[in-house]
Amino acid sequence: MTTRRKLESGVFVFTVFSTLLIIPPLVYIFNQPLLFFGLPQIVLYLFAVWALLVIGTALLTRRLPRAADEDGHEGDE
Repeated sequence: MTTRRKLESGVFVFTVFSTLLIIPPLVYIFNQPLLFFGLPQIVLYLFAVWALLVIGTALLTRRLPRAADEDGHEGDE
């Protein structure tokens, strides 16, 4: 399996895992009357998940090589 295919599979798994982190049944687990630094636990959970998703997406897309266009040339850089 090529490196590009492995990374594409990793992106797919990351997307599925990300979706599972923000579905309501899991989010409701963090809907407790606890405050951390004056913020509800659910707010901290959602922002932490959001930040991890942004960072993970940036890392995966940076490692993913660009696909060659139809002429066999690389895209404009």
